[in-house]
Amino acid sequence: MALGGIALTLVAFLFDAAPLFVPGIAFTLLGLAAPAWISLAAGGATIHRTLLTDRVVEEEPLEASIEVSRGPWGLPGAELLDPLAGAPVPLHNWLSLISGGRTANIRVVARFSRRGHVMVEQPTLVVRDALELARSERRSAGNPAQLLVLPRTERVRWVGQDLGRTDPNGAQTAAEPVAASELDGLRPYRPGTPASRIHWPALARGAGLLERRMRADRDSFPLVVLDARCSGEPEHLDAAVRAAASLVLELAQRGGCGLLLPGERRAVEVERDLSAWPGVHARLALVEAAEEGQVPRLAPGSRLGRLFYVAAQPLDRLPPALVSGAQMAGVLVLPRPLATGVSQPTSFEVMGCRGFILGGRQRVPMRERRRPEAAIGVSR
Repeated sequence: MALGGIALTLVAFLFDAAPLFVPGIAFTLLGLAAPAWISLAAGGATIHRTLLTDRVVEEEPLEASIEVSRGPWGLPGAELLDPLAGAPVPLHNWLSLISGGRTANIRVVARFSRRGHVMVEQPTLVVRDALELARSERRSAGNPAQLLVLPRTERVRWVGQDLGRTDPNGAQTAAEPVAASELDGLRPYRPGTPASRIHWPALARGAGLLERRMRADRDSFPLVVLDARCSGEPEHLDAAVRAAASLVLELAQRGGCGLLLPGERRAVEVERDLSAWPGVHARLALVEAAEEGQVPRLAPGSRLGRLFYVAAQPLDRLPPALVSGAQMAGVLVLPRPLATGVSQPTSFEVMGCRGFILGGRQRVPMRERRRPEAAIGVSR
């Protein structure tokens, strides 16, 4: 634009064409003034984004507040580009030099469909004039925001036998072993606990009513095992992780359970107070696909109660190393597309999967192979 104005001005001088002086000078001034104005306007603006949390569950809303302030030159043709907003957000009416204010607050709501670690770039302010002769971008200062998207959970729907049934007092229905004699710490008192298990010194010190936890209590905890081997699509592993998270949360609320994560030999315990649940939930969000030969294994000497085996692909049988140490028989859980290949009645449903009670060493009775979404095995 500026070069065209200079050319017109030179032609006006060469040919003594007075009518060309006006557009030549106008084009020259416009071509020089527009970039200067846009540069000053963008340089005087500030952008600040605030996230209400750094963790969010899949498909749940994440709110962010973005504050944009203009300088004395206004913000002509401004729009905000933010990864959380998706589409550009126009700001020229709110921050106009003539009729707008000096600050605009934008509320953004975003949702994430898949779990994992997410890097969210800082928002960018785009400023340009009405004729789009000049354009300037100003990015908010700071590093990209780090978000952790957690797998979503749902209540387990017990269709047949309730494998997580509890009595009215909240204690597990299975009787505690008589030989439980090794002390393994203290826990809050549960109604119905014998007086001999109450830790009276703690009550005398003002710590409240506590009971002794015996080693056999933990050995009888149900165990959820996550098998991250996945030869199919990533969505298959995501489905398995969601089902495992739902089972852990359900069983923990009913008295406590353990979780064996891929690549580990010792289970993480989640008790009824759910104090360990936030950390376990975060670790489930970061689970990645394992290699075909990485079969879940427990450390030697580990005792199992009820076994819930969660896999991202169909299995011919549950791993013998786990089934041989389980105190009770097994249950297999498959997604609905694969459930037609199992003859046993459904015991429960969770995250689109169905549970079928099997024997601990029994082969999985599948009449056909279909593309899996997730597979879960359980023992009772």
